[in-house]
Parts: sequence; C-alpha cells; structure tokens
Amino acid sequence: MIRVEYVLDSWKPVRQDTIAAVEDFPASEFDYRPAADVMTFGETARHILAAGTALSKFLLAGVEDFSSPVLREEMKAQWAAIPEHPTQEWLGKELRQSMEQMIPQLAAQPPEFYAGIITRMDRAHITRLEMVQSIKEHEMVHRAQLFFCLRMKGIVPATTRRRMAQQASR
Repeated sequence: MIRVEYVLDSWKPVRQDTIAAVEDFPASEFDYRPAADVMTFGETARHILAAGTALSKFLLAGVEDFSSPVLREEMKAQWAAIPEHPTQEWLGKELRQSMEQMIPQLAAQPPEFYAGIITRMDRAHITRLEMVQSIKEHEMVHRAQLFFCLRMKGIVPATTRRRMAQQASR
C-alpha cells in the first residue's frame, strides 16, 4: 500500500530539482530546443507548472472525469493565465508557490478522498491517490527533459551535484 504522505513528501524534492533546473539554465537560452519536434526548455518548464497546478486544482475541486472535453477547455483557460514566455525568476517563484499551496491542500484531504475512483485522461479508472502519483510522474518525465537540456549546455543537474558531493565526502 502506498501512503498519501509518502507520495506528497516524495513530490517535494522532484519539484525542488525542477526549480533548480529552471534557475540553473541560462535565462537568455530558454528558447533552446534540443530537437525540432520537442518543446523548448522554457516551454517544458511552463508545461510542468501549468499541468501540475491545473490537474491538482481539478482533483481538489472534485473532478472525477479528466477525459472530458469540457475539462480540456478549462485546462486551456487556466494555462492561458500563465505568460507564454515567462521569465526565469517568475517560473522559479511560481513553481515554488504552487507546491507550497498544493501540498498542504492535498495533505488535508481525508483517506476517503484518495480512495475515490476517477477517470484519467486516457480513460483509465484509478484512485485519486494514483492520480496524484501520475501528476508527480508527469513532472518527473518533463524534469528529465530539462536535465537533458542542462547537459546539452554543459550544466550538471542538481541531482548529480548532490550525488557527487556525497561521494566526495566519503
């Protein structure tokens, strides 16, 4: 059994490393696109913020069908509130704030909330806790894209810097 506290606590360092990637990447190169058919670094960071925030808000609001075309339109409307080309400083601040607001709200939900079954975007029937895990995993996928861009620019991601520091202290 996966505990709610574990899922929420494990999301925090994922977000911290996402923020570190945003803050480590040269602000002047947020339009860097590692391949023609993928998002730029800035678009990926914006997507992490927009998707994580919107999906969490909808989950907390009691949405049960994430595959609904109406919900897709509501998501687009929420995403429109985020600047198309946000600055590095703005993205870092908003990524922090969204996590600081979202985690306590999610943690305050009763066990019954997390046991409830919802329909994910792909029409799979999952629990709300599994949806939170899916949102976190979605961020991890895109965080890996940010890390790849960092590496392409010769920048070592925060996760690797921490591991290297631990190895050096042994």
